Amino acid sequence: MVHSTAITVAAALLAAIPVNAGGLYPKSSAVVQIDGKNYDRLIAQSNYTSVQNSQFAVCCNRADPSQIVEFYAPWCGHCKNLQPAYEKAAKNLAGLAKVAAVNCDEESNKPFCGGFGVQGFPTLKIVKPGKTPGKPIVEDYNGPRTAKGIVDAVIDKIPNLVKKVEDKSLEAFLAEANDTAKAILFTDKGKTSALLKSIAIEFKGSITIAQIRDKEKASLALFGVDNFPTLLLLPGGKEAEGIVYEGEMKKEPMVAFLSQAAAPNPDPAPPKVKLPKSKSKDSKKTSKEKEAFESASSAHASSEGKTAAGTATEETLQEEPTESPQPIVEAEKPIVLPDPAPPIGLLITAAELHAECLGPRTKTCILALLPETPDEVASKAAGSLSEIAQLYKKGKRDIFPFYAVPFENKGSATIREVLKLSPGLEIIAVNGRRGWWRQINHDAPLADNEVTEAAIENFVDAIRLGEGSKNKLPESLTPEEAVIEDPTPSLESKEPEKAEETPIVVEEVKVEETKVEEAKTETKAEEPEATESKKDEL
Repeated sequence: MVHSTAITVAAALLAAIPVNAGGLYPKSSAVVQIDGKNYDRLIAQSNYTSVQNSQFAVCCNRADPSQIVEFYAPWCGHCKNLQPAYEKAAKNLAGLAKVAAVNCDEESNKPFCGGFGVQGFPTLKIVKPGKTPGKPIVEDYNGPRTAKGIVDAVIDKIPNLVKKVEDKSLEAFLAEANDTAKAILFTDKGKTSALLKSIAIEFKGSITIAQIRDKEKASLALFGVDNFPTLLLLPGGKEAEGIVYEGEMKKEPMVAFLSQAAAPNPDPAPPKVKLPKSKSKDSKKTSKEKEAFESASSAHASSEGKTAAGTATEETLQEEPTESPQPIVEAEKPIVLPDPAPPIGLLITAAELHAECLGPRTKTCILALLPETPDEVASKAAGSLSEIAQLYKKGKRDIFPFYAVPFENKGSATIREVLKLSPGLEIIAVNGRRGWWRQINHDAPLADNEVTEAAIENFVDAIRLGEGSKNKLPESLTPEEAVIEDPTPSLESKEPEKAEETPIVVEEVKVEETKVEEAKTETKAEEPEATESKKDEL
């Protein structure tokens, strides 16, 4: 029996996690927080690709080749689960791309988030430069919610302004705009690195960045290059000689080296100071976008079990309104974001635990044995199990039942004692019918990275595919008949039924003695036939 109390417990687990009152990402975070007012300056006018995370504030400088933005709400459980991976992605992409976030729960950001068609949290979008300045291309990010998945997707979207030069094209490359500085990276790699792409964007319009492979022998001989990689700066002009870079192949020192020929592209200009103006023609549209967003946001918040009111602030620094959200609204209209996954079932009593997972005919169960005091790791584990269960359900694939077992359940204490498990969070798989069990990790306590969706799904898949070793389930946790694999009734069980039929026929008929004797004779004659039949079946 699965109680609705599971919702209350899941909400309590989420509530136990402290939340930054100003949003998920503090000022010290590598994730840049942005808002609707500075979007045009920091994102739309950028030469780079961005990933947006609905907290648009000091984000996405013109010198950032790629940007990603997350639209989130501080009360959203899935947003909290994403936070560590998003922070890690921001650190890994430092110098290569901007990782930004927008807090859609703030009153002043609601029309902006609504303009992008945000209907659920978290929503991630990649922003990259378009052909028309100020009108970037915005794409939904639907990849893995992991640091690696985000990093790979952003790097893949960085525009490549690096020219690949060969021996046959070198003369034309050098003659082109001879007064303009050029930089050449001599390398043994065929693929242009994200680092070189980002540097090319830093100096877009001032220094032309090129790449020459080690197989271009004439080019190597001309410049006397025999080590790889080698970065050569050609300041420009007929008499200028090449300058070889002697430092590490890292962005900051490389940009400093190239800056002797030209300054890199500046950060966004200071915001324009404007006096507050009366409502424009767009005010009605903005109001509708805000109302639509608030409706979707309220529905999402209700499903999370918690709502939070946004706070409105007055600003005197304003930007020119950007038109870039307009095409996004049209593109997002047919998209319906999935509802949050429902919580997994809760087994309150030892009897329920036995009936669902430790009985003689029960199949495999995944159990999350909750700690006495809810913590962030337990909350994340419950959320991961819920997401995986919903994923299988949507795919119409069979999967084992997932259950949360409170610490107060006496069955939980018995399992911990017999299997010698820790009092903290434990995730195990048990099969009462076949008499085995398996643990997700033998080290206690479980770490944050061991309860992610990916980690738990790998554990579940290994069980489904029969990979890995299993432990024998002690008999004290399950009755002996639990290991019986064939539940079909035995032939012996049918024999008493036939034996009882004989007196019933005799008692009901009550005819003359001769007929009774005939009935008895017929009954005796049937018995050996039944025996022979039984032998044939055996």
